[in-house]
Amino acid sequence: MANCLLDCYLHLCALQNQENEHKEEKLLPEGTSSRSLSVGGQAVIEGVMMKGIKTVVAVRKPDGTITVSDYGNMERPKGWKGWPLIRGTFVLYDALVTGIKALNFSANISGDEDTKLTTKDIVLSLLIAFAVAVGLFSILPVFITSLFKPLRRNGVLFALVEGAIRTVIFLVYIWIISFIPDIKRVFQYHGAEHKSVHTYEAGEDLTVENAKKYSTLHPRCGTSFLMITMIAAIIVFSILGAFGPMSILWKIFWRIVLIPVVAGLAYEFQRFTAKHLNNPVFKPLAMPGLWLQKLTTKEPDSSQLEVGLAALKASLNLEYEEREQIEDCNEARNKEDA
Repeated sequence: MANCLLDCYLHLCALQNQENEHKEEKLLPEGTSSRSLSVGGQAVIEGVMMKGIKTVVAVRKPDGTITVSDYGNMERPKGWKGWPLIRGTFVLYDALVTGIKALNFSANISGDEDTKLTTKDIVLSLLIAFAVAVGLFSILPVFITSLFKPLRRNGVLFALVEGAIRTVIFLVYIWIISFIPDIKRVFQYHGAEHKSVHTYEAGEDLTVENAKKYSTLHPRCGTSFLMITMIAAIIVFSILGAFGPMSILWKIFWRIVLIPVVAGLAYEFQRFTAKHLNNPVFKPLAMPGLWLQKLTTKEPDSSQLEVGLAALKASLNLEYEEREQIEDCNEARNKEDA
């Protein structure tokens, strides 16, 4: 049961990555500061996935070393796929695919030979995780709400109560799995990811000492996205319910079909509030997501921060840039000596 909950949470994490303003070039254009790039990531098993100029995964191996896997440059949705309310679905899909790859990579790297995952294990894990997620957060709230006959005749009230039940189930679920040791370590790497991003956004050197002083909470976190998604679902399904009562099967059908609409609204809302956190009107709207992060992030230790920073540096090609700077310095020194 614990392994099932772990898989379910980690694959929910695969939906949590936020869009990054990444460039197509290997390095940022001349005259552009890398600090203007929006970066984001995801905690994985004993590691962190980070999206910057490119997507990378840094994982702590059993022997204590850090290995980094490069997934290549990232591209934003283009054309009509980049339109507001539509782009959220494609970002969500990209996050899911990349997140699953990162999770499977981290599981195999961080474990010993006896715990390596086969293709069969991965497929089975995904099926169980999604079955649990759909059952807990889509089907169960509908059935529980349907037990109250007066609610069946009022579509708006049904959606409100169902949304409240879904939110309670989600919070209880997060609270329960937070006691699992493996999940707790994932939450610590989640905190390391946020501290690393804060350090980068503050324009400081990406060192463990600098990262320690920052918060484990971040407004663009996918945990906040999940909370906003639940609120968006209440709004969308309340509007749908205003058209009249429908059977349980139709309710479940529309809750699956309208996932892209709900995701699109939640994505745009989070983008907007993340850019206006200093505004006294919009800041309170982002607070529920930040409060939820107090459950899904834990204070990381120095070794975990080191992994988060390694992932961030690799995603920004900073190691490459540092080599270029060293070569330029050496060239200047040779000219000076001559």
